[in-house]
Amino acid sequence: MTTEPRDYRPTIFLPDTSFPMRAGLPQKELQFVAAWKEAGLYQKVREASKGRERFIYHDGPPYANGHSHIGHALNNSLKDFVCRTRQALGYDADFVPGWDCHGLPIEWKVEEEFRAKGRKKDEVPAAEFRAACRVYAQKWVDIQSEERQRMGLLANFDDPYLTMNYESEAIIAEEFLKVVQAGLVFRGSKPVMWSPVERTSLAEAEVEYQEKVSPTIWVKFPIVSGPSEGASLIIWTTTPWTIPGNRAVSYSPDIAYGVYEVEAMQADLAFEPWAAPGERLVLADRLKDDVFDAAKIAVARRVGDFDPKSAACAHPFRGGGYEFSVPLLAGDHVTDDAGTGFVHTAPSHGTDDYLVWMKSGLPQADIPFTIDANGRYTKEAPGFEGLAVLELEGKKAGKEGPANGAVIAALIEAGKLLARGRLTHQYPHSWRSKAPLIYRNTPQWFIAMDKPVAHLGGKTLRQVAMAEIAATDWGNEAGSNRITAMVNERPDWLISRQRAWGVPLVMFIHKETGAILQDEAVNARILKAMRTGGADAWFTADPASFLGEAYDASLYEKVDDILDVWFDSGCTHAFVTRVRYGENAQANLYLEGSDQHRGWFQSSLLESCATRGQAPYKAVRTHGMIVDEQGRKMSKSLGNGIELEDVLRQNGMEILRLLFAAADYTNELALGKTILDQASETYRKLRNTIRYMLASLKDFSTEERVAYADMPMLEQWLLGRAHEVGVEVRAAWLDYDFKRALSAVVDFANLDLSAFYVDVRKDALYCDELDSLRRRASRTVLDLLFERMLVWLAPILPFTTEEAWSTRFPDAGSIHLRVMQTDPEEWRNSALTNRMEHLRNVRRVVTGALEVQRRDKVIGSSLEAAPIVYITQDGVRSAIGEVDLSELCITSDLVLKNGEGPEHAFRLEDVAGIAVVFERAPGIKCARSWKFFDPATALPGFPDITPRDARAVMAWDRANPASN
Repeated sequence: MTTEPRDYRPTIFLPDTSFPMRAGLPQKELQFVAAWKEAGLYQKVREASKGRERFIYHDGPPYANGHSHIGHALNNSLKDFVCRTRQALGYDADFVPGWDCHGLPIEWKVEEEFRAKGRKKDEVPAAEFRAACRVYAQKWVDIQSEERQRMGLLANFDDPYLTMNYESEAIIAEEFLKVVQAGLVFRGSKPVMWSPVERTSLAEAEVEYQEKVSPTIWVKFPIVSGPSEGASLIIWTTTPWTIPGNRAVSYSPDIAYGVYEVEAMQADLAFEPWAAPGERLVLADRLKDDVFDAAKIAVARRVGDFDPKSAACAHPFRGGGYEFSVPLLAGDHVTDDAGTGFVHTAPSHGTDDYLVWMKSGLPQADIPFTIDANGRYTKEAPGFEGLAVLELEGKKAGKEGPANGAVIAALIEAGKLLARGRLTHQYPHSWRSKAPLIYRNTPQWFIAMDKPVAHLGGKTLRQVAMAEIAATDWGNEAGSNRITAMVNERPDWLISRQRAWGVPLVMFIHKETGAILQDEAVNARILKAMRTGGADAWFTADPASFLGEAYDASLYEKVDDILDVWFDSGCTHAFVTRVRYGENAQANLYLEGSDQHRGWFQSSLLESCATRGQAPYKAVRTHGMIVDEQGRKMSKSLGNGIELEDVLRQNGMEILRLLFAAADYTNELALGKTILDQASETYRKLRNTIRYMLASLKDFSTEERVAYADMPMLEQWLLGRAHEVGVEVRAAWLDYDFKRALSAVVDFANLDLSAFYVDVRKDALYCDELDSLRRRASRTVLDLLFERMLVWLAPILPFTTEEAWSTRFPDAGSIHLRVMQTDPEEWRNSALTNRMEHLRNVRRVVTGALEVQRRDKVIGSSLEAAPIVYITQDGVRSAIGEVDLSELCITSDLVLKNGEGPEHAFRLEDVAGIAVVFERAPGIKCARSWKFFDPATALPGFPDITPRDARAVMAWDRANPASN
């Protein structure tokens, strides 16, 4: 009679968990977002943080206009990483989200909505229009708030800041009045970037450059005094419409100019050229061939040098209302790279033109206002009044108007056109309407950059800002250099806009003197009204109600311009950081895209320096833009864009967050299917590691714990590695280096924990007796590492870590309430780390040797092997000591010998002094653990399993008598 072999499977302690292998992130993330909101997680985190050192992060306000895109996902994820990591480090790291709600983009969209209903903006009462803007902005604030929460942000979405809140608008106005009181606000006349289509000036940050085809003209300016009188000086321009605004010609003292007499024109021309033999032309010697080719001049003789210093010209339209003299002015902006070597100078229509005019000491009053708000000529452009530079209505809106053609025709009629052509070049456009822009001289309000004021200790705003830039941590030299150059070179800050939706420049101007009224009582009444009724109060209230009995309202002009939206956002520190955290508070960090050196970083810096003499931040970090996998900017025309909604639906936000954390966010970030797949694979490995830890810790109790001193070497080493990772993560988080932190955790999880430690300890966890020291020590270590792993990963993977934590501890509260633990100093053991490095090298060589046998189908499992390992180095032999190498290498046996080993032994090039010869394990295969062993050593009653397995089974039988 034969006895059936026993089924040992019930006696094996296989890992078990309800934590699924498949994440199902798109659905599960939504469940956690809803659960966190219902549970009030943000409030619980704030409550738990009371009394801790505060870390102030100030959120740069996204614009309340349109759905979030993939770039917003990067931006918001990084902000969340900052606050969550600081929270995990034991700070009180509040995250107050905010929105920028004023300005042209919203105004433009609302105008489109009214046009769709058959109403032009001018036909809509201002109060109704502003109310519509407020409704529009709030709609997108609500939408974007939900989208940001979907991204996993832990922030105060119940009480965000909005620039359109009445209190915010009042504080913006109050900040403006502080700048006024400091003596920095003045009214000036300068050429500003102007959008005729939108009827407003634009800040540089609102401008983008697009390809445009422009007419080019070469124009004759008759020389009426000085050398070469009677000749014509030649200028070249791509903006013919600015010729009526010409008041000078600029030259460079470093350029050689010549007088050329035309001797012959090109033959067989299809048209009558505008030059003729005998005519004398003045231009840069280096550019003569280009000019003559454009003018169809075949032969011209140089008849002399030309010195511009004492010459003057007549305007090409002299006799038609342009009777003034046109001086020649030396300018640094003039080159002989293109054109004629002379620059047509219209101080109404260009920054360089304006600056060279003013530096030459010419009167600002002589700068004409040739173009009105609609981009049409005024009466100061005789002969052209009413003509438009750009079309403003219908399908042609933004296209070239009649101005260029009319000016060219007038030049031809006057005999002052030398040549004409077309040029494709990069030209400024409004980023919102996409229409071309013009420079237009118009009265505007500015903040002076270079005026010394007592409020700033006799320094200028530029000097204070430059000192604060130097005192700020920009993360790298490039960031510091970039904003340093921008602030150093920027002109006075243009702060007025001719728009309807925004915070007004709350000022009264004396009609006769032009002086700004400064009266604290008047200001207090203005601010009180705005706190009650918002910015509308300024526009709807009777001016006399602000001025009071002390001033005659008829003598004062109320300014109805609104503030530049960058001034709005530059004030956010005043009604977020300072209101919530104290008047003297500075944000620890601002973080936005690299384009904000020109935008929010700079406007915040200048506003805070103007009102308080210091930067609003201690540190600034920037991130790059998202590009495709080929490094190209994502665009609809290329069809290479990735929609955030698609990624959330297919992959889940967790994959994006992991991808963002793994990247060097300071540079451009490539994104595409391949990179998403790589991030998904990284996520899968991390999830499986967490899942294995959970499964191996089933029913773990504190009674099982083993003290560090009693643990085997392998467990002590792993805790030492965890200590090292914790130090690295902490340091990286403090430096906002999420890539470095994540890399340390991923390497630990994949290389140390999964591929090595768990691989070695599976046998003990599955097959040892429940109370064996080795098994209890292993479970103790996994228990200690479980929370640490989740805390390290929680800022990056908030959904997955919450799921894992709640799976094991359903009643312990959120993982996001936990902070990073300080590891015991006894875990730090560099000697043990060095020793394990030697042991892992031995294992690598053994594993490599067995892989050859597995590949050749000699064995199927490493347990079928009993290799001979040859060691030549004393350091390696010393490291091995009493360590069971067969356990470490997962073989049934292993023989250790001194010496080089035979020539045919397996070696690795990068591991010296270790050689392996394969030998098959003798004996029989254990029916429980699959190790090969000598059956003569089997315990009575258990002939088919090793003695270790037999003792484990006997212990199991005693604990489970009903199963026997």
